[in-house]
Amino acid sequence: MSEKKDVYSEAKSQMRLSERIAAFIPGFRGYKEKELRRESDKLIRNHLNLKLSTAKADLKTIAQKLSDRRYFDVLTDMDRLGAKMDRVVEKVNHASYGYTGFFDAVKVKEDSLDRMIDFDSKLIDEITSFAADVDAFKAELASGETKNMKTRIQNLTDKLEGFEGTFDKRGEVILGVN
Repeated sequence: MSEKKDVYSEAKSQMRLSERIAAFIPGFRGYKEKELRRESDKLIRNHLNLKLSTAKADLKTIAQKLSDRRYFDVLTDMDRLGAKMDRVVEKVNHASYGYTGFFDAVKVKEDSLDRMIDFDSKLIDEITSFAADVDAFKAELASGETKNMKTRIQNLTDKLEGFEGTFDKRGEVILGVN
């Protein structure tokens, strides 16, 4: 995926001249590198949230089309998928960015932040695959193909639950447990 670009390296290369000079001051360099890693994590998470929100909007469009066409036998499954999607979007939207303050009991070290950035990149791969499946379902529905709707909805539900399970392990990655 093209988004797999090393976000931390990109952020580091974008530092202004004054920031590069200040990076040579003892103590400041470590602080600045932590901040760059946190900002990289935040950028990845924002991208993840954007993809999820787009897929959520597409699922609402699909549900509306199914309702309009009176496919009542799958609407309950779509409602459940929509509710799970809402929960996952909120979970991602409100998750920690890996920041700890100076006096916090649990410190997040640079290597943990790097692992978290790698982990978030894998999450982007998972949600990109999910979004592609949502797009395929939307295209099938637009073309009139409706025989695999129940299977398609179940596959999307399974993928979303898998993504949520992976996302739930993020806290362990932040703390260096995983």
